[in-house]
Amino acid sequence: MAAVVGRRGLVSLPSWSNRLIFFRNLATTSIKRSEAPATAEFYTDEHKELQRSLKKLIDSEINPHVDQWEAEGQFPAHEVFGKLGKAGFLGVCKPEEYGGLGLDYSYSMAMSEALGTINCGAIPMAVAVQTDMSTPALARFGSNYLKEEFLAPSISGEKVSCLGVSEPGAGSDVASIQTTAKRDGDDLIINGQKMWITNAWQADWICLLANTSQGPAHLNKSLICVPMNSPGIHLTKRIDKMGMRSSDTAQIFFEDVRVPAKNIIGDEGMGFTYQMLQFQEERLAGAVLTIPPMDTCIQSTIAYTKERKAFGQPLLNNQCIHFRLAELETEIECLRSLIYRATDLYVAGEDVTKLASMAKLKAGRLAREVTDSCLQFWGGMGFTNEVLVSRFFRDMRLVSIGGGADEVMLMIICKYMDTLPRLPRKK
Repeated sequence: MAAVVGRRGLVSLPSWSNRLIFFRNLATTSIKRSEAPATAEFYTDEHKELQRSLKKLIDSEINPHVDQWEAEGQFPAHEVFGKLGKAGFLGVCKPEEYGGLGLDYSYSMAMSEALGTINCGAIPMAVAVQTDMSTPALARFGSNYLKEEFLAPSISGEKVSCLGVSEPGAGSDVASIQTTAKRDGDDLIINGQKMWITNAWQADWICLLANTSQGPAHLNKSLICVPMNSPGIHLTKRIDKMGMRSSDTAQIFFEDVRVPAKNIIGDEGMGFTYQMLQFQEERLAGAVLTIPPMDTCIQSTIAYTKERKAFGQPLLNNQCIHFRLAELETEIECLRSLIYRATDLYVAGEDVTKLASMAKLKAGRLAREVTDSCLQFWGGMGFTNEVLVSRFFRDMRLVSIGGGADEVMLMIICKYMDTLPRLPRKK
């Protein structure tokens, strides 16, 4: 039996079901972040208990199998998501009436940071697709029908979701997507293709961005919930990636796929706007997911260079190594503070597009810097598949590409600084 001393006294947590009840109670009894003392840590005792519970599940149910799943090129998403959903971790900030915990977004960030303790980048990314990429707009703007059909089973872990935005000719340039969803009575007929789709091979439904009219590029798109077993959906072979090995990725073709028009999330034509809002959570989650792997790289490198000797002394005694690790740890702490500040503002209802883009940009670049520097200090061992540093070196490289490349983050930041040249809008 586990127990935690929180702000409401001793709470016993004898089972996963009790933990779920405990977390749900936080929705109505926990202290609001704005009421916390200014000198308090970012995470409250309740945040930390959620993280401890998730880490316990990770240590017992996920990490022991990661090496096998990485070798196989896929992890069992329904099995893993089922366990996470049963414990309440797939709907931390989603509505209680659909199975979520109804907590504020800071708890979702605490969960994402704990997910980063999984010994690869692929599984945390796959979970984030479900919690922070394919479902935020659905939870916020979707009809009761769509929430019952797609959101509730995604929160419980019964269904796996994926997000369909990128295409072969339109990745970071979301306005340029070509996939169409044309009206045919009460239905939509979808044609086109999507690329780099995480979870695609195991997904039960896709949150699809498609053009539903001939209007301006920023006003003619809709987000649509599409069952992946719909006739006319074809997946190509699994994409063989440099990293994120245990995450399945596919190109998807849509050939006269028919779905009810009521599967449109919110208002028709608002898909681009909804997706831009969805990107705030995606980019904050993507940034915080890099923190634990970078911490792991630093700590494991310290341990290794203490033991590894060269020229009669531990490698760590070399100033170029211990100074470099000190610099990198300082940078990680700066990134952590930026992420926490953006999260607080987001919880307060502020537009954090600029800060989320800064966090995403910094996370991607710092992850490359940390993993590359640490790998160098491991020497030949760092160039093998035997150590986590080399896995994170491969996996974390995606952060500067996926979810909006570094260059796009810079464009967004420049736009908010009013330094971006004004180009004609696409029609």
